[in-house]
This record gives sequence, C-alpha cells and structure tokens, in this order.
Amino acid sequence: MDASLCFSMESAGLENDITGSKMYHKLGLKETFKQNSLNPKVLSLLSSLLERSVHMNETLLETTQTKDVLTVFHGSRAPELTIKEYIDRIFKYARCSPSCFVVAQVYMDRFVQCGNVNLTSLSVHRLLITSIMLAAKFIDDAFYNNAYYAKVGGVTTAELNRLEMKFLFGLDFRLHVSLRTFGRYCSELEKEVSYELQIERPPRVAHAACGLKDTWSSSDDSSSYATAEIQIV
Repeated sequence: MDASLCFSMESAGLENDITGSKMYHKLGLKETFKQNSLNPKVLSLLSSLLERSVHMNETLLETTQTKDVLTVFHGSRAPELTIKEYIDRIFKYARCSPSCFVVAQVYMDRFVQCGNVNLTSLSVHRLLITSIMLAAKFIDDAFYNNAYYAKVGGVTTAELNRLEMKFLFGLDFRLHVSLRTFGRYCSELEKEVSYELQIERPPRVAHAACGLKDTWSSSDDSSSYATAEIQIV
C-alpha cells in the first residue's frame, strides 16, 4: 500500500462520513420539508444539470441531423413550465424527501443509458415525475398514490401508470442505489454550483401564463393539500 495512504480504515471511514455529512447539508438533504420552508439546494442543482444535458442532447441531434425516436415519455411539445419550475412544483406538492431527487437522477441515468429514451425537452418532464415518484415509493416512509402524483405532474393517472411500468421494465426493476453511488451523484451535483452560477436565468414566468389554475384540490385521494392544476401534452 502507498505510504501516503497508510491510515486506518476506521479514520478513513470517519473522514468520509464527515465529508459526506457536510456535502449532504450543503445540498439540503439533511432537512425535512417541515424544518425548512425554503427549497433545498439539490433542486436547483438538479435543474441546472438537466437543463445542460437537454441542451447538449438537442444540439447533438440537430448537428448530426438525427431524428429523435419518440417514446411514451415524449410529449407533443415542450411544456411551458421550465425544468426548475417543474421540479419545484413536485417538491412543493409531493412532499417527498430531498434525497428522492438524487435517487431519481440515478434512475433517469440508468434508464437513458439503457437506450430507452433521449433526454430532451419533450421527454424530461415525464421522466422526472416518473423517477421521483418511484424514488419516493422506494426510499420514503410515506408516499401518495399514482392519482395524486399524476395531478402534480400534469398527466392522467392512466398515463402515469403506463410510464411507471415502462420505466420499471426499462430498469429491469433495479431500484436499489448503493451508498457509494448515492454519494457519487451528490458529489456531481455539488460540482454543478459552478455551472449554475454561469447560467443567466430568464425572469420567472407568472403561473397564469402557464395555464395553471389555483382552485384545484385533491378530493379523490389521500391528500388534503391544495395544488394548482397543470397539463403537459
């Protein structure tokens, strides 16, 4: 073993735990919705990363004159809600733990890498609601039914059911995420801070311009939270 690495495994583990704990706090993964009404940092970092990925993928498709293969995750047009607005909406109404968004990113990467879909502005929203819902079901102690997640995500319950099954089979039902993998994805998101600072974001669009209705409330499922209705097509 290299002399520079001659320290006990116990001290190495302690150092990793301390480093990981600091990183998790920085991403907002240690706080619950009730502890902090502000959105955890992980949401904006994931949004930034996905926005860059979508831009790169669409640029590649355009420059190579490659036609994107349409899937059940593709909409007929890009939703007016930005990726950031959509992620913030899901966090606000789904009340899932911040860690779900890291796990959802792992799921999305696995799904895309298996060649199931290209990550573009037409597919990213449906991939997000599906992967976040599955992450909540897998790691959170409490979660909602598909009908509620469908209304949060702006799709029908029947469509979300289809997306869920397609996603699960595409992953071969591999939903487990190791601590090492989780930590690696957290590290990548932490690096996204430098990219996020370079992005000049447009002014936030008023919800009225997105066709949102503030009068909708969930009456046929387990939640009493009022939300705003959207639809992605």
